Amino acid sequence: MITFRGGIHPPEFKELAEEKSIEIMPAPEKVVIPLSQHTGAPAKPVVAAGDEVKAGTLIAEAAGFISASVHSSISGKVKAIESWPHPALPLPVKSVVIESDGEDKFDDSVKPRSEAQVEKLKPEKIKNMMSAAGIVGLGGAAFPTAVKVSPPPDASIDRLIINGAECEPFLTADDRLMREKPEGIIMGAKILARVLGLEKVIIAIEHNKPEAIRVMTETASRVWSEAEVVTVKTKYPQGAEKQLISALLGREVPKGGLPFMVGVVVQNTGTAYAVYEAISKRKPLYERVVTVTGPGITEPRNLLVRIGTLCSDIVSFCGGLKPDVSKFISGGPMMGIAQSTLDVPVIKGTSGLLFLTGKRNIFRTAPEVNCLRCGKCVGICPMRLVPCENARMAEYGKLEKAEDWGILDCIECGSCAFVCPSGRRLVQWIKYGKDLIFAERSRKKEKK
Repeated sequence: MITFRGGIHPPEFKELAEEKSIEIMPAPEKVVIPLSQHTGAPAKPVVAAGDEVKAGTLIAEAAGFISASVHSSISGKVKAIESWPHPALPLPVKSVVIESDGEDKFDDSVKPRSEAQVEKLKPEKIKNMMSAAGIVGLGGAAFPTAVKVSPPPDASIDRLIINGAECEPFLTADDRLMREKPEGIIMGAKILARVLGLEKVIIAIEHNKPEAIRVMTETASRVWSEAEVVTVKTKYPQGAEKQLISALLGREVPKGGLPFMVGVVVQNTGTAYAVYEAISKRKPLYERVVTVTGPGITEPRNLLVRIGTLCSDIVSFCGGLKPDVSKFISGGPMMGIAQSTLDVPVIKGTSGLLFLTGKRNIFRTAPEVNCLRCGKCVGICPMRLVPCENARMAEYGKLEKAEDWGILDCIECGSCAFVCPSGRRLVQWIKYGKDLIFAERSRKKEKK
């Protein structure tokens, strides 16, 4: 079966939520919407305390080429623009706090476009619309989509891959979206292909999602036959774009490079659906599907959640936490980030909320001891790095050597730490080393 070199097979635990249909969570009484929830510069606020907004109202505009607009997810009044804890960043970030008016008003003057109207739109116009709608990659990186489909002029793009792998254990949001909204995903893929000047697309789905494969294949044959659904092996991190490109096309993205260098653009299934909603329904990105799962939550669910909803409200909606819950992770167990509070908001890149317990936390790390030089991390690294050496160079501040070992090519998938018999915090050390390198580069740049 199609796959890439390296990788691991962690327990999946998909059964906790994979048969839970997407439910619409009611609009909360308050949302906290960070101005920085995408790759690039934080958005610039265009509202102030006291302003009234509707769901879909622009509240912050993109502040540069690599940035993304932000919209209100409820109707109500802007209470404040203040710092608030962020699920993916170490320090609080400026956020727009909005209190609901209880009416959940939308701008009903905006009418959907017909398929014929969409077909007449020029690629540049579509990109502007995606940018205005605040569309970013929903697989986790949250890179502005309009930028991603605008490769350099000398790049020759001949493939678009829609990533439905969803290889993280526990998470099932993409699986449910493919089962329940296949037509929208395929129409979004068609729009993205038009922007790139392509006539075909590959939709890749791991083989542990047979129902999604069936539904997407049947829908593609009916809606757009140029969408080819391809089954890939269930293996982590199959959903990493460089690994997916290698598995599907046999192309290797060069060290330090990006997919466009080998003629490929990769977009997540959720992103494709968001593009469809933005272009066809004229709907900005202000809500997304989130998997709430794990042995520590009373009722695992897949929820359509408004951006900015506090995780504490989501936990209440899912029946609360179990007494033995021991860890809360925003995202999946491999690449997610452990949280210290439930008062963090859902952002555009939030794919899941995971609650683990001491008894069933098979992702817990062992007590850390010295590296055994066993080579397990080397054998499974999907980027063909030597994680133990990258971590060691970072730990001892040998940044130049760390770069020589390829530390900046690490995708931080966590596979190395998962297999390490010494319990080494390899990913944490590598992240630390990368942060030091970027900080040193910024310092040198400021001196110039």
